[in-house]
Amino acid sequence: MLPQCGLMSTAMSAPRIQTGKTLASRQAAGIPGVPPTEEKDGNLPDIVNSGSLHEFLVHLHERYGPVVSFWFGRRLVVSLGTVDVLKQHINPNKTSDPFETMLKSLLRYQSTGGNVSENHMRKKLYENGVTASLQSNFALLLKLSEELLDKWLSYPESQHVPLSQHMLGFAVKSVTQMVMGSTFEDGQEVVRFQKNHGTVWAEIGKGFLDGSLDKSANRKKQYEDALMQLESILKKIIKERRGMNFNQHIFIDSLVQGNLNDQQILEDSMIFSLASCIITAKLCTWAICFLTTSEEVQKKLYEEIDQVFGKGPITPEKIEQLRYCRQVLCETVRAAKLTPVSARLQDVEGKVDKFIIPRETLVLYALGVVLQDPRTWPSPHKFDPERFDDESVMKTFSLLGFSGTQECPELRCAYMVTTVLLSVLVRRLHLLSVEGQVIETKYELVTSSKEEAWITVSKRC
Repeated sequence: MLPQCGLMSTAMSAPRIQTGKTLASRQAAGIPGVPPTEEKDGNLPDIVNSGSLHEFLVHLHERYGPVVSFWFGRRLVVSLGTVDVLKQHINPNKTSDPFETMLKSLLRYQSTGGNVSENHMRKKLYENGVTASLQSNFALLLKLSEELLDKWLSYPESQHVPLSQHMLGFAVKSVTQMVMGSTFEDGQEVVRFQKNHGTVWAEIGKGFLDGSLDKSANRKKQYEDALMQLESILKKIIKERRGMNFNQHIFIDSLVQGNLNDQQILEDSMIFSLASCIITAKLCTWAICFLTTSEEVQKKLYEEIDQVFGKGPITPEKIEQLRYCRQVLCETVRAAKLTPVSARLQDVEGKVDKFIIPRETLVLYALGVVLQDPRTWPSPHKFDPERFDDESVMKTFSLLGFSGTQECPELRCAYMVTTVLLSVLVRRLHLLSVEGQVIETKYELVTSSKEEAWITVSKRC
């Protein structure tokens, strides 16, 4: 079950291509790109030197165009870097989510869906599970958001707030109770989960990069122990929820009721909890960061929140009316390049543009490149939620998997949790940047800041 943190060594990379050939003789099926730098590692040294897979892909697409090739070890990889070529490759009938597929691969989880109808059933199960757990736990999200508000209100106005730290704590509390239930009302359980989550994510969060985990016995043991503890608590909760009725519906309940076996439930709930915690934390963090530097956007968001809720309570029905807030979150995902890369394995030979993609080729969707393409997003470096007023822009965003029917369940969960949090915070507080702070970006499976992001807050009159 242990991943080797390098995509070339994961389950996705099964049969190797072009083995036994010299560097010079390896062919990339006529697709422009770079030859392997090393026989064993392919272009891994180039990726490491670029700083991240995303930054490597930016340079590659700038140089060679929208369809490019490189090598993970001896495996040919093709990257797609514009909306036009992605449209040619994305199959809207595919039920597997490419981001989840990557995580399962990195965790070495083997269970997959069966035939097309089984995959559709499982996707529906996921969607219903997210919907039911969000509805059942709305009051919990509100309570946790208000607790954070009270904490921030207690600070003097000059105090710097460690935003990333607070958002991760908030996200872990929210997601663990929505996925696994009342066990995580206990603060010690939350702390334990967050510690183990951090250990596991520190390894798989590097995504496809360095393959160094197996070279360090200490790191490997820490990772194995943390993953085992996470799996142990999930197994315990799955066993408790089978055949029982509880007042609070949680995500695991939907999986248990869906006739999946225990291993499938374990893997799916592990993927959902791991990814939802980090995606929710980073969506909350980046949304607030952008609001602190975009005074007009924050003002307009406050006006919408005030118009929709007035002095009344925040309710699920009224949350759905926050159209501009949803645009703010979509623009946050785009501007932050929240999930910069996803992947699919080419199961049959295909064609993109004028290029043939051989069967068993690993195909990357260079989403971080696509989300900054000025041909699709005018003034791409400007934070502009109103670009999503355009229906065609929203359709493109949906095609990329960030909205609508192609949206992954973890992101859907993150959108709702972040919407509740922003409704509570912006209603009562001005969110302010710290003068002189420069936030540098770290690109992994989910994009974060390299250092702590600090803000200050002041009470609204």
